[in-house]
Amino acid sequence: MARSITMIMVLMISILALGNGSYLYPQFYDKTCPQAINIVQSVVAKAVAKEARMAASLLRLHFHDCFVKGCDASILLDNSGSIISEKGSVPNRNSARGFEVIDEIKADLEKACPQTVSCADALALAARDSTVLAGGPSWEVPLGRRDSLDASLSGSNQNIPAPNNTFQTILTKFKLKGLDIVDFVALSGSHTIGNARCTSFRQRLYNNTGNGQAVYTLDQSYAAKLRQNCPRSGGDQNLFFLDPVSPTIFDNSYYKNLIAYKGLLSSDEILFTQNQQTMQYVKQYAADQELFFQQFAKSMVKMGNITPLIGKSGEIRKICTKVNS
Repeated sequence: MARSITMIMVLMISILALGNGSYLYPQFYDKTCPQAINIVQSVVAKAVAKEARMAASLLRLHFHDCFVKGCDASILLDNSGSIISEKGSVPNRNSARGFEVIDEIKADLEKACPQTVSCADALALAARDSTVLAGGPSWEVPLGRRDSLDASLSGSNQNIPAPNNTFQTILTKFKLKGLDIVDFVALSGSHTIGNARCTSFRQRLYNNTGNGQAVYTLDQSYAAKLRQNCPRSGGDQNLFFLDPVSPTIFDNSYYKNLIAYKGLLSSDEILFTQNQQTMQYVKQYAADQELFFQQFAKSMVKMGNITPLIGKSGEIRKICTKVNS
């Protein structure tokens, strides 16, 4: 009885999580495309088996989509006509990847159920499936998003938290999307998988008070290792694991790394060094992986509910990279 009440409450939270009176729900395609969830799962599983890094890439695509104009697949649009693609923004250029996996998912969905399942929902499902395949938590994905008719290059440049943003700037970017300080810490935990480029953390290796040393919030022996492949100049695109302990496993070692001053990005380490509240959450998640998993799942549902297009807004794109003609 208690379990069924809990399930009903979780479902109600999924449905009511939107602040605009509209709602998404996990059973949205049960009648119109019952195989949709399995189709997405199958393509993602194949892609992650081929390249473990793809799990992090697909998770990040959903994040970078939702933080711009809401979860509307605007990140997938290519340049065309009046559309200037978000793929060229600072956070996405030479960095966002996995587009071909979403294209494959969409092609399979179109074969099974033409113009029924949105690209935005494909991104949300792929993010969940990627997390699970990497060893992380699962959650029911509320569905029913529609696809945008345009993109926002300026929104992509301005709204997505950047590795060198201050603590307050990042927290403000989260709050503007209806997310709070707990979501900030939990969603940052997605950096338990994936890679970062040398250019996104170089300043931490060489810029401490002008003496050429690593910043004091970075373990010095770890910094010395990083310098070997991230020189003062050049090597901008060289890749480094965000979590050197278990780089392809979704676990809580990210938080343990922060406590050891081995957070790769400034935006990671500040969770432990610049705010008492976030420091406590870091300690809690480092000590209790299940607690982290539960909050990560909740925060992902919340993020997936950022201003979606529903009803007759937007469209269901036939091809994710372009609007329907």
